[in-house]
Amino acid sequence: MSAPIRERLRAFFQYVRRSPGKASKRRPRLETTVTDAAVYVIGDVHGCLHELLTLEKMIFSDAKRLTGKKLMVMLGDYIDKGPASAQVVEHLLTPCKDGFERICLTGNHDMAMVDYFDGHLALSTWMQMGGNTTLTSYGIDVAHLKKMYPKPKHLDQYIRSNLPTRHIDFLRSLPIVVKADDFVFVHAGVRPTIALQNQRDEDLVFIRDDFFNDTPLLKYWVIHGHTPVEAPDRQGRRLNIDTGAYYSGKLTALRIWKRHGTILVT
Repeated sequence: MSAPIRERLRAFFQYVRRSPGKASKRRPRLETTVTDAAVYVIGDVHGCLHELLTLEKMIFSDAKRLTGKKLMVMLGDYIDKGPASAQVVEHLLTPCKDGFERICLTGNHDMAMVDYFDGHLALSTWMQMGGNTTLTSYGIDVAHLKKMYPKPKHLDQYIRSNLPTRHIDFLRSLPIVVKADDFVFVHAGVRPTIALQNQRDEDLVFIRDDFFNDTPLLKYWVIHGHTPVEAPDRQGRRLNIDTGAYYSGKLTALRIWKRHGTILVT
């Protein structure tokens, strides 16, 4: 394993260990019905505004021939890694078009940005998770600022004062899971043996192996992202639609209509 990969993994696991004790309150869990709705679930965006706008155009066009309510569900991780995180967040703050309702869930990267803003996560850890590209999208050049503010405390104060509060408030307010009839929409996954209302926030946005290993125990369909795959990956009653948009250019949506699924990919 190369040194850069080891460093990224070290930063990731540090954040996982530290985050539970820092959460001020649990994220909202939502419940709705989609029996008569056309639902479009979108995977991890990671700062890819062009791909998101392209996929939305595909969705709006596809939905014109469908009847009933139109719902777009975003699975989180709107920031980091890709080139336009600030622009993605700004876009998500605007009303959805063509009669769509939009629900944005939180991902672990979105939570990391809020944790950094609140002083619960070190800048170096967030940067190793991809936060450097997010800061660049806000016009913040960390390498240059380090010369002006050699003390980490002063550097952090400057960066936090130049992040839009309305963007932080948006990311802070996001729910963490949606239960919709026989479907569950969530960023990373669930623990099948625990009721949704009792799941830990950290599991819902970080879980991998424990969720994958317990897939046969699922009693409902789980649509998730978080773990990049080359193509949408269905295993039992779970479907992973994170196709690594920031490096592949492929942003994926799952359309659910009358209990049938269709994949749309940029």
